[in-house]
Amino acid sequence: MNLIGQYDSPFVRRVALALRFYGLPFEHTPWSTFGDAEKIALYNPLMRVPTLVLDDGEVLIESTAILDYLDEISGPSRALIPDCGHVRREVLHICALATGLADKAVSLLYERVLRGEESKRWVERCRSQIAGVLAVLEEDRARHKTRYWFGDNITHADIAVACVIRFTREAHAGLFDAARYPALDRHAETCEALQPFQDIVQPLAPPS
Repeated sequence: MNLIGQYDSPFVRRVALALRFYGLPFEHTPWSTFGDAEKIALYNPLMRVPTLVLDDGEVLIESTAILDYLDEISGPSRALIPDCGHVRREVLHICALATGLADKAVSLLYERVLRGEESKRWVERCRSQIAGVLAVLEEDRARHKTRYWFGDNITHADIAVACVIRFTREAHAGLFDAARYPALDRHAETCEALQPFQDIVQPLAPPS
């Protein structure tokens, strides 16, 4: 398998971490969605990452779809999400909030870096959405006293939240205040201390 995309993307990083936790070998092609857009387009016409090219040439796009495939080939006993039931839906709910937050954080970064003049209304909306999601995630994480969000084993929810917290901190200084979100701060520290997180990381590179 070949994972296309840079690890400063919270979406690419969450896929790479799942691959590492599953012990699945993969190659990594760190193409940028801007500098290497034409190369990515050969595999994904959306020119987005992550894009996962399987050994037989099949191409998977979007982190959620890619993780669904990785869960399937790893089997239910090893999957980083329950195969059914209420807890599965809870994990998916947290993942949806985290990836939605990531979407807004990325949009806000592009607004600042790529536009000649920021849209004040758009920036305020993105900031409001980010703050709202962080507040909900903080409250939910504070209710769970276990090492990871849903117990003693790490799930896709843990990974997604940790990845987006790192991205938000690096992309938008001041949006994530550890004193305001102590449960999320502890959660991120717990995850980032794990060896896979230390191995699969890249400082944020502004789009160019």
